[in-house]
Amino acid sequence: MAERYDCHDCKESLFGRKYVLREDNPYCVKCYESLYSNTCEECKKSIGCSSRDLSYKDRHWHDDCFHCFKCSRSLVDKPFSTKDDQLLCTECYANEYSSKCHECKKTIMPGSRKMEHKGNSWHETCFACQRCQHPIGTKNFIHKDNSNYCVPCYEKQFAMQCIQCKKPITTGGVTYRDQPWHKDCFLCTGCKQQLSGQRFTSRDDFAYCLNCFCNLYAKKCASCTTPISGLGGSKYISFEERQWHNGCFNCKKCSISLVGRGFLTAQDEIMCPECGKDVSTPTGTRIV
Repeated sequence: MAERYDCHDCKESLFGRKYVLREDNPYCVKCYESLYSNTCEECKKSIGCSSRDLSYKDRHWHDDCFHCFKCSRSLVDKPFSTKDDQLLCTECYANEYSSKCHECKKTIMPGSRKMEHKGNSWHETCFACQRCQHPIGTKNFIHKDNSNYCVPCYEKQFAMQCIQCKKPITTGGVTYRDQPWHKDCFLCTGCKQQLSGQRFTSRDDFAYCLNCFCNLYAKKCASCTTPISGLGGSKYISFEERQWHNGCFNCKKCSISLVGRGFLTAQDEIMCPECGKDVSTPTGTRIV
């Protein structure tokens, strides 16, 4: 007698009937569908053994139910996207949710390369220099007046030229006597140190740092021999072609300050009237 071959669940004979093997156990079609068939997300009906089961992220559909939520076109063997658990063909998804190109106003399709800057998006071919029309890609660019420019075109069209080196000034820069300079070009005429960010002065239209200007042009104090800059409103004493710092204008003998007081001179020295009373020289004149 032949060995029986029964459904693993209902135990009915499978001879002459269709059946399905699962983990080496045979099931009649009815039992298999009851136990293991998935429910279609679209029509909510069971996906039987005679139907193709299409799955995506633990969700299942019949062939005929696997279509775009918007246009109802079949998505079988076609690329698709999802939004709020709804299936969408790439065209409907792009029209509904994809960015629009800032230049041509058309949809930037999913999967295509997109360029972004300050909240705006472009097709790669539309992200081009306003002047030369060449695509910018990943190169440096400058955004001006709602347009994008490659660096060479921006320099040609907008950048000022340094009065010293004649090259464009693209960032920063210094204005001196209504003329533009690179920071690296705006140097002291004497020591060649950068003047940007520090105090300076000029003589004969040439700029100097304070140290160089004082060493080259300032008068020397008759007492300490260091330069008297006279810059920034600082006061000094001048008498008979000689000058003193306020703090250096003191009596030679007692060192009392003579600023605002009468004084006497003896040869090249200055003295207070008390110390110089025995010196037969006229009273000096103070000039502030």
